Formats: sequence, structure tokens, C-alpha cells
Amino acid sequence: MTSTPLFRSVDPSAGNDEMFAPDGVVRPTYAALHEALSGLGPEEFRARSESLARSYLDQGITFDYAGEERPFPIDAIPRVIDAEEWARVSRGIAQRVRALEHFLDDLYTEERAVADGVIPEQLVRSSTYVVDAMRGYRPPNGVRIHISGIDLVRDGSGEFRVLEDNVRTPSGVSYVLSNRRAMAQTFPELFTSRPVRRVGEYPGRLLSALQAAAPDTAEEDPTVVVLTPGRFNSAYFEHSLLARTMGVELVEAGDLVERNDRIYMRTTAGLRRVDVIYKRTDDDFIDPEVFRPDSMLGVPGLVRAILAGTVVVANAIGNGIGDDKLTYTYVPDLVRYYLSEEPILPNVDTWRLEEPESLAEVLDRLDELVVKPVDGSGGKGIVIGPAASTAELDALRERLRADPRGWIAQPVVQLSTIPTLVEDGPEPRHVDLRPFALNSGDDVWVLPGGLTRVALPRGEMIVNSSRGGGSKDTWVLAPERSAPGAGPAAGEVPSAVFAEEGIEDPTDLDGDEFDDPREEAAEPSVREPAPVTAAIPLIDVEDALDLETDTAPKGADDAQ
Repeated sequence: MTSTPLFRSVDPSAGNDEMFAPDGVVRPTYAALHEALSGLGPEEFRARSESLARSYLDQGITFDYAGEERPFPIDAIPRVIDAEEWARVSRGIAQRVRALEHFLDDLYTEERAVADGVIPEQLVRSSTYVVDAMRGYRPPNGVRIHISGIDLVRDGSGEFRVLEDNVRTPSGVSYVLSNRRAMAQTFPELFTSRPVRRVGEYPGRLLSALQAAAPDTAEEDPTVVVLTPGRFNSAYFEHSLLARTMGVELVEAGDLVERNDRIYMRTTAGLRRVDVIYKRTDDDFIDPEVFRPDSMLGVPGLVRAILAGTVVVANAIGNGIGDDKLTYTYVPDLVRYYLSEEPILPNVDTWRLEEPESLAEVLDRLDELVVKPVDGSGGKGIVIGPAASTAELDALRERLRADPRGWIAQPVVQLSTIPTLVEDGPEPRHVDLRPFALNSGDDVWVLPGGLTRVALPRGEMIVNSSRGGGSKDTWVLAPERSAPGAGPAAGEVPSAVFAEEGIEDPTDLDGDEFDDPREEAAEPSVREPAPVTAAIPLIDVEDALDLETDTAPKGADDAQ
């Protein structure tokens, strides 16, 4: 047990806690935070934690849990990552994204990796995620993975390893932004003595990456929209927040229409051209002409417009094979093949069950391993062998024998823990980390920190919100710098450093919520965005003439 009253319930003897060493000594990365939190005392800390939770409820920051909308739990003890370690993680994430970009481009064009034996042909042919309609297509700036979320865990030695890749529609960045804002408002003093890198520039960076993806037919100021399945989607809060902070329109399928292989948005002033769509709808529902004909969440003719080069969808349709957990096992090989580099971040050791020898070993050791469906998400379908009953393991064996391609197996990774406030006070709880990366075509930028998800039930290893998990604010410390001349007082961050290094400044709360990507282009006196009818380019004369002979939405009959 630790000696401070606030952390008296923490037992770090297991050895995988990020704040405390096994002997109870605070690790250097957490020293300043531990001192500041301990200075608050248990009563003050709990009172502010409750205020933090209420702020999420008041703002409607929710998620879907078992069909019910609940406030997303945020824990008031941040996760801290030092600058040197983050630099390595950031490079590793960017490397992985670049390799997956090469793979997806190759897969839909030349298939060199298949011909050279790097990726088995059967993996591609058996994947349900490959979209034949997209074969031969190359995006205008070559980017298919505009936004990615790469899940990491620490292993028993404290090293970050990649758990899985998310390059279809990764979610959770809204909680990164909201967590930081709420923490800065509720615990401002925690930020004043340590340089924590800012996260508020993400919406501006995202908008820039999406604008950079615009087709050649776009105007100088491309029109970007966020496509949501609607307010009943579990991630609707995120969709609306990102649209608002980017200063773009949030649209549903009914707001968009295809005309002559171009996509338009319905507005009160008529149809307006759309250049880039940030889709938050699964591929299966995105275009009823190509995928599910009964989908009411898609835009008929969207794929035709993409192939015609008049609109770009982010992330690209067909990225799902990059999320396939069987593909995941080959990513280190893809890094070597496409980039001629050694992987910076290792995978978690994984058995491919389509290999007979691996299947036999896994079936023999099923009670020791974690088995996952290759197309699973949100923790669904995972079986943790040591926690499963004999009947569950017997049923799993039959499923593995029947469909070995559909599963992978991994050892039970003892996830690292971080003290987390529960009923009796802070106790260790398991965590993972989802860093987010944006690819503009010229650069892969990794958001400092990302989403730390925490498994709130004691002993739980699955951190997903669908299993009752919560989140923590993730702090990436800026590199230490020696200021010339007489420096600031001990422990004080110079005000100039906040701006120069992108350091979080809790006293700067006069902005709306996050950095406004429109402010740089606006006149100093203009704070509000222009009305939609003025901000979005009007249809040109040629388009208007085309529309006179085509007034009914294409694909309407096909969708019935």
C-alpha cells in the first residue's frame, strides 16, 4: 500500500502499475501529478471528481450501453506519458499507418504483396471486407486512411504493443477533446506545474486533412461535410462535436443526393456541391446501389461519384481489410516490405488459426489464451480462456474447428493499471490506449495522447465502453527545456512556452471549446461562421443545366 491518504487503497505489488513501482514508490513520470493530487486530499478530490462527472451529464456526453444512453465515465486521475516514450510511440503509429496505406493501395491495384508472398492470397480472397467495386480506384492525393485509431497496450515489461488497427471509422476522439476541457476546468492547478501538450488543435488538423483530400474538381475552398447515421447512433455526440468544431455541416443520408455522378447537399437555398464526405457510417450501409439495397443510411450513387473523381469519402470505402485481425498479424511484414524498415511498435504475439499447427496448439491451450473473432469490435465475441467455463470452451472449440479463418488467439496480456477512483478510493484498474493519427498525404500527424480507456470493474480486462468501461485524460509531457538566463520559479511553466510548444494552458478558457479552424482565415472582428448558403459554393452554370434534365434522385427505384 502507498503512504499518502488519497492513494491508501492502491496496492502496486503486482508490478504493472504506471504510477507506482511494486515497492510503492511513485514513478518519476507521475511524481509532480501525484504530489498535486495528494495535496488536494481525499474529500476535495472526490468532490471535484463528482463535479467532473456532473459536467459530462450536463453536456450530454454519452454513449450507448446495452441500448441505454449513459454519461461516459471519466476518471479524474490522468494518465501521464513522458516526452521520450511518446516520441517513439508517435513514430511507430505513423510508420504503421504508412504501411497500411501502401497495403490498401496495392491491394486494390497491383497486388504486389500477394504476388511476392508477403500476404497470402487466401487472406484477401476470403475477406468479407474487400470491396470489388473499388478495385482500380486511387484517391486524388493517394490517401485512404485519413483518420486512424491504433490500439496499444503495455505488456508485462512495460513496453507498448499494438493490439489492433482501426482504419475504417475509428471513434473516441471526441472524448479526448472533452476530457481535456473538463479536466482543465475542474482541476486547473494540475496543469500549472508541468508542461502538458495540447490536444485542441485536432479539429483544425482534421479539417485540413479532409480539405487536402478534395478532388481536382473542387473549388479553392472545398466543401466538407460529416455524414452521420443519425442521432440514434451510439457515437452521434462525436459526429456533432467534430462537425461543429470543424465548422462544417453535419448531414444525414437524406440531406445528400447524387446528380450526374456528383454529390450535392440539400439546403434551403437549393442544392450545393459537396467535395469531401467524412463518413461515420459503415460501408455496408453507405450506398444501396452497391451494398445493402435496403439501407436508408446511405446515398444512392455515391460510389459512382467516387469512381468518377468528383467526391472523396474519408475513410475510403474498402478499408475494412486493414482492420481484419488476420491482416493485423502481417503488418510487421508489411512495414518491412513497403517501407524497408523494422517495426517500431511490436504486435502482441498472435496465433493464426488457419494454420493447422497453430490451431492444434490453441485448441490444446484454450483455457490459457484469449480468442478473438477477426471481424469483432467493441470487445464483442472475445473469449478469455482463464475466465471461461468448461462449457464455453467446449463450444468455442467447435467454432474454431468449423471456421479457423474467422479467429485469432493471443496470450493473456497483463494490461498495465493506473489508480482509478472507485467507491473506496483510488484503486488500480486496467487500461489501454488509442492514439489517433491524421494523414494529409504529406504528413502523418499523431494527436498527443489519445484515448485512454479504463476497465472500471475490478479485475476486468476488456476496457470498451460497451462493457462498462470509462476513460482518462491522457497527458503527454513536453520535452524539458533549459531556458537561457534567469528561468522561471521552480515548477512554473513560462507563459511563452504555452504558445511556443503547444502546451495546455488551463487559464485560456475564453475560446468556444477547442481551436477554431476558421479563425486564421477570418477577419479579426469576425467570430461567427458565415451562413451555410454563403459558405458553401453555389452550383456552377454547367451543373445547373445538367440538373434541368435530371430532377429525380438516381437509385430511388433500386433502393426499394
